[in-house]
Amino acid sequence: MRELGDPKELMYDLLEKMKGFEASDLHLKTGYPPFYRVAGALRRIDLPSINKTSFMNDMLACLVPEERRHEYNERGDLDFAFRDAEGDRFRVNVFRSMGEMHSAIRRVQSKIPSFDELNLPPVYRKTIDRTHDGLILVSGVTGSGKTSTLAAMLEYINQSRTMHIITIEDPVEFVFEHAKAIISQREIGIDIADYNEALRYVVRQDPDIIFIGEMRDKATMLAAIQAAETGHMVLGSLHCFDVPQTFARILEFFPRDEHDFIRSSVANSLVAIMCQRLLPACEPGKRVPATEVLLNNATVKEKIRHEEDEDLSAIITSSTEEGMRSFTMSLTELVEKDMVYFDTALEYAPNREALQSAVKGIKTSAESLVSRVRGRSK
Repeated sequence: MRELGDPKELMYDLLEKMKGFEASDLHLKTGYPPFYRVAGALRRIDLPSINKTSFMNDMLACLVPEERRHEYNERGDLDFAFRDAEGDRFRVNVFRSMGEMHSAIRRVQSKIPSFDELNLPPVYRKTIDRTHDGLILVSGVTGSGKTSTLAAMLEYINQSRTMHIITIEDPVEFVFEHAKAIISQREIGIDIADYNEALRYVVRQDPDIIFIGEMRDKATMLAAIQAAETGHMVLGSLHCFDVPQTFARILEFFPRDEHDFIRSSVANSLVAIMCQRLLPACEPGKRVPATEVLLNNATVKEKIRHEEDEDLSAIITSSTEEGMRSFTMSLTELVEKDMVYFDTALEYAPNREALQSAVKGIKTSAESLVSRVRGRSK
């Protein structure tokens, strides 16, 4: 096991090697060795534990912007983007835990992925093609690929439409180069104080499309809905598991006496809710998305207005010809296309019985391993 060495050199070395290991994240915690997240799993790096507070502070000091250090000192938490000497970008969160400085660092792909590269179903591209105003929400838990999906949407528009796109991000991750569109990327803490301040003035900046990195509170959600109602196309993300939870989260931002108004506004402005989660793929070291998509048609509008949200899942299942898709349908496709093993799909299935009845020609990871071993022995 090699020594830690100089803290600054170690920090840059860990970031540089993330690409070679195809690591999505780097975790640094006082009292632990560094960890990479590879294909969704944490893997310990062959280094001693970082036991000295001063050493960890020196490691992270070379990343934290000097002008924002006071924010960490005051709040104990700070988000920012970092670009290394080779131009690779990282999303950094530095936070205080038990009085110690810890960090979670995500590597941002320099190349903006396409829908096909992300293995997203055709409804994603079709929805963007036919949408010029209204609200599109991409939901999923942390690490489900929401940021990459939204970047693919924005880049698709950038390559095909002459429009003004304004993004509000904390921090900026993918950096866009203008093609047909004009793009203004605003970073919280650098270009503007917070989301509320940015959204207060965004409609005065003549946008056609507004991207809100994360819907965090009532003010952010309300501004997004109002912008969508006034003829803008609004893209945003929510940390939710599925479509019903996403809609419930929207309502949770508002007091009960405002729900009728919000339901009416969402029914009018919503275009789609697209939920996703990443699964380990059959191909070692890779992950693929399972998706659930609700498209806002006349039936969905009525259900939203009349508080019949419990029917949304049934509508998704019965409206596949329109492009809607349930997680069960998506998992079935992934298994039948040999992209995900059946036992893996079962772990992520919202309804195991439904998946078992839908899948034909079951192939598990254990069976695949046996066949590979037999092939080598011949």
